[in-house]
Amino acid sequence: MRAAYITGLGPPDAIRHGELPPPEPGPHDVLVDVEASAVNPVDALVRSGAYATPLPFPFVIGRDLVGTVAAAGPAAHGFRAGDRVWCNSLGHAGRQGAAAEQAVVPADRLYHLPPDTDPIEAVALAHAAATAHLALFTHGRLRCGETVAVLGAAGNVGSALVTMAAHAGARVIAVASGRDAAYVRSLGADLVIDYHRPDTGALIREAAPAGVDLHIDTSGHNDLETGVGLLADCGRIVVMSGLRSRPVLPVRDLYVKDCSLHGFAISHADTAQLAGAAHHVNMLLGAGRLRPRAVETLPLDAAAEAHRRIENERVRGKLVLRIRD
Repeated sequence: MRAAYITGLGPPDAIRHGELPPPEPGPHDVLVDVEASAVNPVDALVRSGAYATPLPFPFVIGRDLVGTVAAAGPAAHGFRAGDRVWCNSLGHAGRQGAAAEQAVVPADRLYHLPPDTDPIEAVALAHAAATAHLALFTHGRLRCGETVAVLGAAGNVGSALVTMAAHAGARVIAVASGRDAAYVRSLGADLVIDYHRPDTGALIREAAPAGVDLHIDTSGHNDLETGVGLLADCGRIVVMSGLRSRPVLPVRDLYVKDCSLHGFAISHADTAQLAGAAHHVNMLLGAGRLRPRAVETLPLDAAAEAHRRIENERVRGKLVLRIRD
């Protein structure tokens, strides 16, 4: 089968495109004919070794896929040949990746694609939308009627955060570029603040004088001094990006208001958490409430180019490797 793979950790040029033996599913696995695989920043971290995780070499890159079931193992209940499916947790922790003509997926990491859903749009959302669900509800404990501040609201994860929070009945204060204000507002944000303004924190405080219940910064800046000061009593901050950030934590303000700070990486989510996120994502996909802003498709042999762009450019929207039509 054709695959994009590496034989050792390295830069984007380490990615090869060629033939590998097809994978063999076990009794609890599903063999999937892959149609497309999304490219995520975390894929570049895995490929380079910046995110340390066990990898079998040669290692097929990529975490997310959409495709069709070719065969299901005898203990892979709920799937049969011809089912349209998606997955967002391959390519780390010893599992081969998704950027190949075929992939083996453990049945508890595979989800049915809702009817009439565009498969390219679905795979473009797979990682970001599941991340948003877990950040908001599993780790952020967001409830209807609460106020959430979303920084980086126009990005892939940020836009999913806004959509999901608004759909759940939360009040959303979004921070994004002024040019993205109309788009973010269309997702359900109650207020959009231009991040170029030097008084962003003051404007959030003005909009939520009692404080925000949940603060999520997708940009990786993690200004905790400002963030903790914006929290309401029992407010929460979910930290989900920023490998190189070393922010100052105002401990006194954190504990006197009974607030909490929670680090979160989707790579550590267990299968029950991922399945819960997938159920929510499928519900919103099926209802037409969740769509990527922009998707650019590339052929499988452009995987190295896609990784270079992820690392060196501010890619607007999502890059997807189309493996078969």
